[in-house]
Amino acid sequence: VLGPAHLFRLAGKCFSFVESTYKYEFCPFHNVTQHEQTFRWNAYSGILGIWDEWEIENNTFLGMWMREGDSCETKSRQTKVHLVCGKSNKLAYVSEPSTCVYSLTFETPLVCHPHSLLVYPTLSETLQRKWDEAEQLLYDELITVQGYRKMLKEIFEEAGFLKATEEKEVEKESNKISLEFETVEKCNKEYKQLSEELKKLQDLLSQHGIAYKGDSGE
Repeated sequence: VLGPAHLFRLAGKCFSFVESTYKYEFCPFHNVTQHEQTFRWNAYSGILGIWDEWEIENNTFLGMWMREGDSCETKSRQTKVHLVCGKSNKLAYVSEPSTCVYSLTFETPLVCHPHSLLVYPTLSETLQRKWDEAEQLLYDELITVQGYRKMLKEIFEEAGFLKATEEKEVEKESNKISLEFETVEKCNKEYKQLSEELKKLQDLLSQHGIAYKGDSGE
């Protein structure tokens, strides 16, 4: 459960909305489900999305993305939940703007204050400092608007508000590997240590009469 702390009180609760023969249920920070209320033997009942990440724009939490729901043709069902000001907590509207992509409107008094969905106050001091630095770099014209947005996206990912893309995770792993031998000296030093360890193991095997086959150059 990540995001504005005052919204955490919604966790563990579920809100229903009935339209035609379908009952929709939204459980904040958990999932969205749909249940067909008919007497048909194959009435549909399934998951339209599981809590995944926030939709963020202009320093504001716009809504919640629920993804990886039940399969739908070649993809998974997903739902975007819009948070709007209301007198009570209730699921007010449901639509399907495109096939297997749903849109829910959730009303709550918890977002009525103009600052209730601001991202900056929910960040740790460390990430707030990073944001301040990005603002300064943009002000000094040392980065472009595109570069600024990229830095903010990385801050939101680090905070857990957005999921890092798979490509980025792969890049991180490859960077870790490349940094292990960033200089020839470091590589030679590591090779020497491994060679010494290998020699010790070979001697140990010889002492116990265990045959060892292998080229030490490998």
